Amino acid sequence: MNGTHRLSLSVQYASNAGKLPTRQQFRRWVKIALEQDVQMALRIVNEAEGRALNRSYRGKDYATNVLTFVYDDALPIYGDVVICAPVVAREAREQGKDLLAHYAHLTLHAALHLQGYDHEKKRDAEKMEARETALMLKLRYPAPYLIR
Repeated sequence: MNGTHRLSLSVQYASNAGKLPTRQQFRRWVKIALEQDVQMALRIVNEAEGRALNRSYRGKDYATNVLTFVYDDALPIYGDVVICAPVVAREAREQGKDLLAHYAHLTLHAALHLQGYDHEKKRDAEKMEARETALMLKLRYPAPYLIR
């Protein structure tokens, strides 16, 4: 794991979904993705809260798997991540993925977004996906972008 960058992480459970990752698992996943100092809150939500946030901040009237909010990109980077538990569970089932592996991938994805990665342009998406894949393999999870 990356020990050179500092992480302040608050994990909030606002969902009663089963089989949620532990705080320690979330911390491990975020920490391995750190390329800068980060202070963040990670909130696990139900479908209603996920939908309301996606509607308010992105204008999309459905719950999405993960939302990332960057408030200050000066160091340390301040931001929030919201993961919608029912959407993650549904995606893992539909895609034939292990639930914890899918949570790990989305957590890494969000941590990279906090640090400036994006996937708007093809070249940026390829760079981000390559980084996510390398981190997932380092964590001994399958590559997340394999088509099943």
